[in-house]
Amino acid sequence: MNTTPNANRLHIGVFGKCNCGKSSLINVISNQASAIVSDTKGTTTDPVFKAMEIHPIGPCVLIDTPGFDDTTALGKLRVEASKNATDRKDIAIMVFCDTDFEHEKQWLEIFRQKNIPAVAVINKADIIDSEYIKNKILQELNLNAITVSALNKTGIQELKEALVRLVPEDYEIKSITSHLVNQDDVVLLVMPQDIQAPKGRLILPQVQTIRDLLDNKCIVVSTTTDQLEKALLSLCKSPKLIITDSQVFDTVYNKKPQDSILTSFSALFARYKGDIDIYVSGAEKILELKETDTVLIAEACSHNALDGDIGREKIPAMLRKIAGEKLNVEIVSGVDFPKDLSKYSLIIHCGGCMFNRKYILSRIEKAVQQNIPITNYGIAIAKIKGILNKISY
Repeated sequence: MNTTPNANRLHIGVFGKCNCGKSSLINVISNQASAIVSDTKGTTTDPVFKAMEIHPIGPCVLIDTPGFDDTTALGKLRVEASKNATDRKDIAIMVFCDTDFEHEKQWLEIFRQKNIPAVAVINKADIIDSEYIKNKILQELNLNAITVSALNKTGIQELKEALVRLVPEDYEIKSITSHLVNQDDVVLLVMPQDIQAPKGRLILPQVQTIRDLLDNKCIVVSTTTDQLEKALLSLCKSPKLIITDSQVFDTVYNKKPQDSILTSFSALFARYKGDIDIYVSGAEKILELKETDTVLIAEACSHNALDGDIGREKIPAMLRKIAGEKLNVEIVSGVDFPKDLSKYSLIIHCGGCMFNRKYILSRIEKAVQQNIPITNYGIAIAKIKGILNKISY
């Protein structure tokens, strides 16, 4: 549980007014003092993340958010940040402690618009008239609230069972590679260790893919691009699947055995984290780009750009060879993502290994709603190199 990346966990946000017991609730669910508890209004200033496991969901992240009734200038900024962060939530817990539902109604509408299932919880059942509040919630909001007491630790199991029932069926595709491999298949990974790779370590998509292949009982062989031919000669038969870095797609394609399936880490993550059909469709726009267009490159992680950066240098250079040198390319990273996408002719997103699937899908949905084509690094590079129809994903 402790080694599961946060991006692969179910994200559960806890929302409510100041001092309604959100932090206490998280502490009792996680069975740890992970969130600061205080009677002082505004104690939770920024979202607090707690990684844990809820049986039978598995690894989760519980997010404690600032009270949404904080009317101070700084509080309003915190509330706005919480609204922006809802794109990352798979499930919402709405904590009630009184019968004034003005704020709760607004937030429940936000959850409805973003297709985030929500469970209503009445905390502090040991000191308030929870039955009266529960009836009001049912009458006004048509929600069956769960009554809990973080102090006495009652109602917690019922809450966990409710969360299990709310888990979206497609919140996480369970395997990265199982649609391409079977037990005992030999899989060759081609992993150039360029300046973007952390010294002495592999990048996260490579690590996750290797683990997934091992879980699928495959035989995994790894090499760098310059050792590809030697690696192939060392095998007694062609590998069932070759997974490569998208940057060397054409090199590997020209050297691979005819009967080996080819894909890339980024192409696999396009399916694992996003919507592969929309990405493939969006890639068609690449060949239609003009110098007057603007393309948005979206990176999940924030990092210092180095020479040869895939998203900041290599992909823009590839696009300008097609559209012209004056093509405008804008870069955003981390949680930065424009609300208005109308100025862009195309969005190219990274593999998204640092984001949960809900967050990636929310960005795809924004692009679709605004009629802006969107694709990802691996699919885009395969399209540019003319081999998109020759790889698997």
